[in-house]
Amino acid sequence: MTYTPPPTPAPETPADGEQPAPRRRLGCALEIVETLVLTLVIYLIIHNFVAQPYEVQQQSMMPTVNPGEYVLIDKISPRFNDYQRGDIVVFQPPEGFGQGGIPFIKRVIGLPGDVISLDNGRVFVQQPGGSPVRLDEPYVIHSIGGGTAPTLPRDAQGTTSWTVAADTYFVMGDNRPDSQDSRVFGPVGRELIVGRAWLRYFPLDRMGIVAHPTYAGLSTAAYELAGSSATIQLSMARP
Repeated sequence: MTYTPPPTPAPETPADGEQPAPRRRLGCALEIVETLVLTLVIYLIIHNFVAQPYEVQQQSMMPTVNPGEYVLIDKISPRFNDYQRGDIVVFQPPEGFGQGGIPFIKRVIGLPGDVISLDNGRVFVQQPGGSPVRLDEPYVIHSIGGGTAPTLPRDAQGTTSWTVAADTYFVMGDNRPDSQDSRVFGPVGRELIVGRAWLRYFPLDRMGIVAHPTYAGLSTAAYELAGSSATIQLSMARP
């Protein structure tokens, strides 16, 4: 008698159009990876070129922006509409003035070509070809006496006048007695500026667009600077 082994059962054949389980799992994993990569790419584009959340960690912009508040930095509009006087900007501190890698937040006071001067605790701006104009600055922190705090020199030399070169901006904090700003390190290069603060989104009871002041007697139009053109012009994540 010849022994015939029983036939080997054939592997299960999936129903028409249905992929084997391992292949389905691989397909799902690839879809998840593609989604994560696309999300990361979109985030990086928005974060680097459009808008960026910023947590305020300094007191220099009080009472306008307080420590612990979160603002959204607009990075795209300055590419088409340059920084204006009165803008609140976030920038990398000049070399030698860093504070643990924390960006600074200040207000733009002087534009390329301006001469900024301090006299009797007040700020004056002289545009090219013009006369000095005293700034009305109601946003500056108030002193104990009730009026706005005086703007005094902050460097060792007691400097009271600065000429703003091309592609630089003179910036100061609204908390003038407690602000390390252009009175210390001079005008800031445009390449150091991250963007303008335009929306405070936390805390919720102070949510809103960051107000932009106007200055009587000073132009915000574009003008020419010594052969170069300059324009005069301030995570969306829950913490």
